[in-house]
Amino acid sequence: MHELIRANDPVLLSFAESLMKDAGIPCFIADQGMSVLEGSLGMLPRRLLVDEAMADLARRILTDAGLGGELRERK
Repeated sequence: MHELIRANDPVLLSFAESLMKDAGIPCFIADQGMSVLEGSLGMLPRRLLVDEAMADLARRILTDAGLGGELRERK
């Protein structure tokens, strides 16, 4: 899996997830349960993950939607 976004903002993550679903790109929000357990103090951000094969397309979609500044650097 490829990490696209790491954030504590549920609206940002929901928007990004919606963009992926609209494009037919399966995605996963990791660490949601951990964020709830830590009391939403912001210590454990959630991560938007996509399959490595879809990462370039997903990055392009998020960038076109104005979320390019939220993307994690590609490793």
